[in-house]
Amino acid sequence: MDTIRNPVEWTVDQLKSAARAARSVGHSIRGAEADPYSPLPAVRRIEVADLREVLSKGLDDFRTFRTDVAFICIIYPIVGIILAAFAFRNDLVALLFPIGSGFALIGPIAAVGLYEMSRRREQGVAATWADAFGLVRSPAFGAIVALGLVLLSIFLLWLLTAQAIYVFTLGPEPPSSATGFVREVFTTGAGWTLIVAGMGVGFGFALVVLTLSVVSFPMLLDRDVGVGAAIRTSVRVVAENPRPMAAWGLIVAAGLVLGSIPLFLGLVVVMPVLGHATWHLYRKVVVR
Repeated sequence: MDTIRNPVEWTVDQLKSAARAARSVGHSIRGAEADPYSPLPAVRRIEVADLREVLSKGLDDFRTFRTDVAFICIIYPIVGIILAAFAFRNDLVALLFPIGSGFALIGPIAAVGLYEMSRRREQGVAATWADAFGLVRSPAFGAIVALGLVLLSIFLLWLLTAQAIYVFTLGPEPPSSATGFVREVFTTGAGWTLIVAGMGVGFGFALVVLTLSVVSFPMLLDRDVGVGAAIRTSVRVVAENPRPMAAWGLIVAAGLVLGSIPLFLGLVVVMPVLGHATWHLYRKVVVR
């Protein structure tokens, strides 16, 4: 029979539920093995030529899911336009390029749902856009969120660094207009200093994110491992395959740049192809 619980009983039940949720999140972050020195999966060596197969499989997944992923990925240009509008309205024109290039830093977060769709297709299970959002029920959701927060922090640090580079070269006053800013960048010594410094520092940020995340998000979806194990495996993949991973980083960067023109609309195609391809790259380099 249903009974009316007193406040003490209700409070105890809520605390028990919170404890169970905390244990679940803790397990997803640590994985099945809490020992940080537990064995990692074996990593294969691949060649740059293998990336063609990876991209081909990613394109095939995109063709299969194009209606669903178009629905999901329309959010990318919308977010890009909102960020660009925010930059214009708040005298942050100098951050337009850092914001656009920053998609490479947070792209792995945005593509998690695409990894799940490729995973389900590989298993012969029907997949739709709803399955991409169904990740919130995944045992790995806590670990994915934790790793996503790491990448988001790196993205924000990149924006702060880009703003500091602008202040020390063309600043501290904000640009009077977008056209004036572009003219100053390409026709003055300080502008070229900004270009060289920005590209050099941006490359460093991109390298860190590539090393941390090239296979970590797909691995969290695929295996009961923690964030630490996924990151360590990703680092090993880059260390064992420096040339192919460098080529992959250039492919991702070039694709995102092209996808950002015009008005980030190309990301509706570029993001899903790269996202699906990243799942197949994981399968290529990490032994099951």
